[in-house]
Amino acid sequence: MMRPLPSLRGRLGCAWLAAVLAGCATVTADEAIDAARERTIRETGQPVALATSQAERDAIGVKVDQWLAAPLGADDAVRLALAKSPALQALLAEGWAAQAAAEQAGRIPNPRFAFERLVRGDEVELGRAISFGLLDVLTLPLRREPARRAVQAEQLRLAAQVLETAHETRRQWVQAVAAEQRLAYQRQVLDAAEAGAELARRMQAVGNFSRLQRARQQMFEAEAKQQLARAQVQAAAEREALVRRLGLDAVQAERLQLPERLPDLPAAPRDAADVAAAAGEQRLDLQIAQLQWMRAGGNASLVRAASWSDIELKGMRNSETGLPPQRGWEIDITLPLFDLGDARRAAASAAEIAALNRLEQAQIDAGSVLRERYAAHRVAWDLARQHRDEVVPLAKAISEEMLVRYNGMLSGVFELLADARSYAATVIAALDAQRDFWIADAALQAAVIGVATPGAALSAGSTAAASGEEH
Repeated sequence: MMRPLPSLRGRLGCAWLAAVLAGCATVTADEAIDAARERTIRETGQPVALATSQAERDAIGVKVDQWLAAPLGADDAVRLALAKSPALQALLAEGWAAQAAAEQAGRIPNPRFAFERLVRGDEVELGRAISFGLLDVLTLPLRREPARRAVQAEQLRLAAQVLETAHETRRQWVQAVAAEQRLAYQRQVLDAAEAGAELARRMQAVGNFSRLQRARQQMFEAEAKQQLARAQVQAAAEREALVRRLGLDAVQAERLQLPERLPDLPAAPRDAADVAAAAGEQRLDLQIAQLQWMRAGGNASLVRAASWSDIELKGMRNSETGLPPQRGWEIDITLPLFDLGDARRAAASAAEIAALNRLEQAQIDAGSVLRERYAAHRVAWDLARQHRDEVVPLAKAISEEMLVRYNGMLSGVFELLADARSYAATVIAALDAQRDFWIADAALQAAVIGVATPGAALSAGSTAAASGEEH
């Protein structure tokens, strides 16, 4: 026996119900961080995940112990921060919550059920009604599109926050390693200063050094001690800043090992054309601004379509003792007598115009920041290369020549010690220049993908040394 086909009204009702249920899918944790995970792997080669259970957190702890067993490189520091940092885990959870809230705006509000019971003598009257906003149903497509754009914007914003954490971790790693490297050299400078001061004391004792010459060596020793103390404080501060970035506890912080020196300079700076091409395809800030403008346009269309009134459809069934039940429907319409919706339409139009102008400003800022960061990157590479290939070798050659002249009795101890101070200043400036380059490189990488991070600042010492002012 063939079953009858459903009526047209039934088919339409099923289709509407299917559309409503399709729009009620919950944003899961994996879906919420999927865009962030994809971009992070593409940019850093490291994954990111939200630990939602104690077992997952324990597994991360085991990995952290393995990573801390050896000196921590820049990539390892980024990987550790992406896995361990509680601050990053909080960002992931908050991003999940923001996406869920944005998705909620595209759903139909729940229908309302009303029940009433009235008694008159022996008669009982029961009223039942179920109602929902008719405009909420009719404008569902208009509301779902802005909600979808909002979810996409939140996903990209979360990706930008994760990548900002990765780049700031790399930047802090550079500063921590550079501070340790400078501290190690300051210890060598102090050893040389103490040896010079002791030599000056002995030479003054036998009458070969004046009081003024000895005082100068003592001053150099005192300055070296002060510089070492400052370097110790700076190294400790940079290390603790890295510990906070990584999210390490006190025990893990004690186990943290850093390399003895920064990586060598690359053979050449980044190509300007390649940087510009990569930035045009990858900038997250422009993608976010674009989505916000499209969302504002969708909201404006929704307000223009349904800002003047509200329509509620109500299905009713009443029953009364001794009488047949009543069935029917009711429509409630808000009359636009005092509020014509013009203020809401104006606000929505203004928000759309503002979003468009923010997009244009973001495009202007993107190009400007990229040019600024590339200029800093190129100059930092030139300065660091100049120190490595010219300034330090020249200072070393001068020191060797001064030693030859001293051995040949063509110069005195005072000149030899003065040259040692100059050489120490040159080496420290070279270390600063190397640090400045890697910070500028990290800032340029962040600018390419549209992540808000501080720019690079070239230290005055490295610039002065490059121009020969330290000699």
